[in-house]
Amino acid sequence: MSGSTPSGDSGGSADDVAAIAAGYAFTGPALELGALLWEGACLPDTQIRIPLSMLNRHGLVAGATGTGKTKTLQLIAEQLSAQGVPVFLADVKGDVSGISAPGEDGEKVRERAGQVGQTWEATGFPCEFYALGGIGPGIPLRATVTSFGPVLLSKVLQLNQTQEQSLGLIFHYADSKGLELVDLKDLRAVVAFLVSDTGKAELKGIGGLSSVTAGVILRALTAFEQQGASDFFAEPEFDTSEFLRSAPDGRGLVSVLELPAVQGKPQLFSTFLMWLLADLFNDLPEVGDLDRPKLVFFFDEAHLLFNGASKAFLESITQTVRLIRSKGIGIFFVTQTPKDVPGDVLAQLGNRVQHALRAFTPDDAKALKATVRTFPHSEYDLEELLTALGTGEAVITVLSEKGAPTPVAATRLRAPESLMGPVDAAALEQSVKASPLYGRYAEPVDRESAYEKLTAKQQTADAEAVRVALEAEQAKERADAASQASRPQKAKKGDASLAEQVVDSGVFTSLARSIGTQLGREISRSIFGTARRRR
Repeated sequence: MSGSTPSGDSGGSADDVAAIAAGYAFTGPALELGALLWEGACLPDTQIRIPLSMLNRHGLVAGATGTGKTKTLQLIAEQLSAQGVPVFLADVKGDVSGISAPGEDGEKVRERAGQVGQTWEATGFPCEFYALGGIGPGIPLRATVTSFGPVLLSKVLQLNQTQEQSLGLIFHYADSKGLELVDLKDLRAVVAFLVSDTGKAELKGIGGLSSVTAGVILRALTAFEQQGASDFFAEPEFDTSEFLRSAPDGRGLVSVLELPAVQGKPQLFSTFLMWLLADLFNDLPEVGDLDRPKLVFFFDEAHLLFNGASKAFLESITQTVRLIRSKGIGIFFVTQTPKDVPGDVLAQLGNRVQHALRAFTPDDAKALKATVRTFPHSEYDLEELLTALGTGEAVITVLSEKGAPTPVAATRLRAPESLMGPVDAAALEQSVKASPLYGRYAEPVDRESAYEKLTAKQQTADAEAVRVALEAEQAKERADAASQASRPQKAKKGDASLAEQVVDSGVFTSLARSIGTQLGREISRSIFGTARRRR
């Protein structure tokens, strides 16, 4: 491989190779990534590995399109499963489902296995397939608006800081009043109520909600709902502890989230992935350092998570990444260049697998230089090397069992043992419906929540207003009758009281019929909300 030649004289090469080999000679369980590339040759006796105990120190898999990032995910996920560690994978392009089926033997696979010293055996791994809101094949993953929360929802709706703060105020009000925000119509109902004549006073003591901000939120919600978001916010809410299960044979379960059907909604699925991670963080106990992680979470297309993110959102991600390690969860961000990930997050990613980068433009060249600066000092000319790597090759540095960075190693990666491509659609559907989780989560449930409570409250208020008006009219009639008693008049046959005329009129009948549905109609095209899940 051109570009793998290190700097320095050839006399030091043997010592350099020995130093790299020593850096990856771990004593505990480890994942086998591939073989060292040195001076254009692949050295199968020098294996590049990652300690299993360091997987919860997080990582980054980066590289240009077509360089093999997805196959690297598959390779790591397979070995984690084989070691009994559950895995979560986001399948954005629809080509990771093959991990459930044995791979196909062939000349290229045998050639790669021989080059890297791999004993290759076609193997499928235990999988569960999920889909956001049931859009596409998979067990539906749903969240309530409440548990999703105002910060994540603001990211999806692209709200500014002021609007995000107002949304937080709306959530606070709903929580304090016992108004469950399960789906989007619940949130619309609360927003509509808080800017109505009846509800305006509710928030005066804590800042209030301007009609302009409410309008922005409602319009954003309407657009969001038109993208199909209603399917994601519903019950039954998915219990993220399901991701921590193992198969009956002891292998870790690989949870594959199928996202091809929502590729056109990148902000939605990236933010939803962040909710899954945040929910795990909230629920899991502190466990400290383990000999193996409880779950490794692969966050594909990670740049979508950070694009246009507010300061509060970035702070939440940084805190989650920093603290979730002590709960036994490892996170790998997958993207094109390290600069796609904010510095505070990147600093916490101890394991790096960097595939080839392209330098066709000045921006590409700048990204290349920035990537090189994220690696420890090495004997390689990394700028040259990173543009010369072939498909399925990468520059790697990980954390040793003592937590120190290992030497930088150009690596030819192993071949995945499962199918490198999607499984047949019929087989995928059969697998989904055979899952014990399908019956639990397949059908949505619509219980009484904020929308129903506010609608009932408004109907009661409207009915009370009608009753008061009728009583006032009847009192007036009695007063009129008493005043006319002293001067009796001949009543005209067929005369009716004013109240009777009003009640019998078509206008009143139409008004009474619409009064119970008016609020519901206004709400149904206004808003969408959030709250905290109860297990």
